[in-house]
Amino acid sequence: MTQGVGNVKHVVAVASGKGGVGKSTVSLNLAVAAAQLGYRVGLLDADIYGPSQARLLGIKDGVMPEVVDEKIFVPIEAHGISAMSMAFLTREKTPMVWRGPMASGALQQMIESTRWGELDILLVDMPPGTGDIQLTLSQRTRLSGAVVVTTPQDIALIDARRAIEMFQKVSVPILGMVQNMATHVCSNCGHEDPVFGSEGGDSLAKEYNAEVIADIPLSRQIRESSDAGLPIVLADTQGAVAGVYQKAAATLMKTLIDAQTPSAPTISMTE
Repeated sequence: MTQGVGNVKHVVAVASGKGGVGKSTVSLNLAVAAAQLGYRVGLLDADIYGPSQARLLGIKDGVMPEVVDEKIFVPIEAHGISAMSMAFLTREKTPMVWRGPMASGALQQMIESTRWGELDILLVDMPPGTGDIQLTLSQRTRLSGAVVVTTPQDIALIDARRAIEMFQKVSVPILGMVQNMATHVCSNCGHEDPVFGSEGGDSLAKEYNAEVIADIPLSRQIRESSDAGLPIVLADTQGAVAGVYQKAAATLMKTLIDAQTPSAPTISMTE
């Protein structure tokens, strides 16, 4: 079996223009939800400086991937998906004091030197911003598209717009948007409050002819399950939040499948 993404049907970036919007949590739950639907799924943590997928996956600090022929990484299996992260190659207390080209090189090596095998989708958890890492992935990897994660407040939408514009400049289609922390439901009285504003993600999606594939609530349960290394789609499989992620994963996969299915030819009859 060869390394790299040659046998991966779709590589999809999960991106945001800024940090703190919950992009890594969204990436993981989309990946696990897609696996629950029967797809073969990989997850690449492309945040070289601040990798978080090891903790979210429940993989203990110091666990490292198997290495074949001293150069090929075998991704770590967890929760039904194959995962690779810089966190698997370092320790939690080890900072990556690297300049941009070194980080880009590390990302490229993780993509090309990992034995991903045959996957239906490889989700790439991107770092925030629009710099070297984003350009490296967009220009050197066959991306099927991107999912942009934002929160409803204006300051997050400004950066989400920059992320969308960046992908447009490198001809990467926007497959959907996820509006995280869209609303808060009081655990005592059930009152729903859009604490970060409302409809911001919807208006941005309309501006770019995109679709909001999920509105994720601000939830203590998501935070607690994430800290415990158990995605919410597994911690509460039948819950409302899990259902939102499962629907989003199904929408994303349908979009990808529809995009690669040739449309039927139009036949016209003339005398």
